[in-house]
Amino acid sequence: MVYKFFIYRILYKPDTTKENHIMFADRLKRARISSGFSMQKLATKVGISANMIKKYEHGESMPSSATLIKLAASLGLKSEYFFRPTQIALQNIQYRKKSSLPQKVLQQIEADVLEQAERWFELKQLWPHFPISPAVLPPATIKSLDDIQTYAMNLRATWNLGIKEIPNLTSLLEEHGFLVIMTHIQTQGACDGLQASIEGTPILVCQHQGDGTRQRFTLAHELAHFAFASSLPPELDLESCCHRFAQAFLLPLPTIHAFLGTKRQALEIGELYLIKHRYGISMQACIRRAFDTSIISESTYKNLCIMFSSNGWRKQEPGEPYPLESTSCFKHLVYRALGENIIGEAKAAELLGQSVMEFHRSRYMRDSDVALVSQ
Repeated sequence: MVYKFFIYRILYKPDTTKENHIMFADRLKRARISSGFSMQKLATKVGISANMIKKYEHGESMPSSATLIKLAASLGLKSEYFFRPTQIALQNIQYRKKSSLPQKVLQQIEADVLEQAERWFELKQLWPHFPISPAVLPPATIKSLDDIQTYAMNLRATWNLGIKEIPNLTSLLEEHGFLVIMTHIQTQGACDGLQASIEGTPILVCQHQGDGTRQRFTLAHELAHFAFASSLPPELDLESCCHRFAQAFLLPLPTIHAFLGTKRQALEIGELYLIKHRYGISMQACIRRAFDTSIISESTYKNLCIMFSSNGWRKQEPGEPYPLESTSCFKHLVYRALGENIIGEAKAAELLGQSVMEFHRSRYMRDSDVALVSQ
């Protein structure tokens, strides 16, 4: 601890400029909110007064090196976070379900998204020619619900997907220029995700918890928000259209016909389960897709919905859950930037939120502490 304190005394010298006070104040407040701490709770963890936290967040004072270390540790951050030069702002934020969410939770989600997005944009600025092309979607001309089915197939053709399953939707979106962010902020189902933009880059946010089919449906739903932002006639409901697109994109019409046929009197739970785990779409979404495409009648659809409700399957479907997806593009780009000498090991560790020793071990696939060596 003495050694760590000595290092920070060298690297961190409290800056008295107003600009740095404001930057530190903004980052501290954002990190505190993201962690769900009140000023008093953070103050207690650090061992200072709540009034001092208030002064830090108002830009009236700066912490000592020792207090900075305690603040970072209490918030689960590296001290470098407070002085990261990249400053960005979320624009055009739209939530998928948020009416019941307290303002405090919304602030937590947005703070978490900003913290993750900042590291992405810092890496992007360090790269002379960023290897990810901007997101481009084919123009959408939607006049009826049938046009949504057509657009979903057009997008699949544009991205060379055919009618096959999408093994990892997150990776697909990242490859096509969307910044996908997974948040662990608990919302008890009141908010599945959001879409926004930063400097023209589309941001898709979803929960990293629960069943993976819900996660994938949220991402496809938010993708539709970008596609249909200004192309829907007033008589069509945006949310309903985004739902229909998500179903059509994840489970194309030729595919559901191949699995279920074109007309059915009933659907088996077993076959819905198999479709779920092959195509990454929930059993309930598959039932709705079968109804929307006239494979099953309205009465069959209602009976299936009643069955799911009476068995408690609406919240947790029977059988094994579909696995959650994770983002991997950012980590890959950090390693690539390191390999191309765009950044050094210390910057790579900082971007990934690790200590240099932790990163060094993961870089060389080592399980135990090893001496740092020059590369």
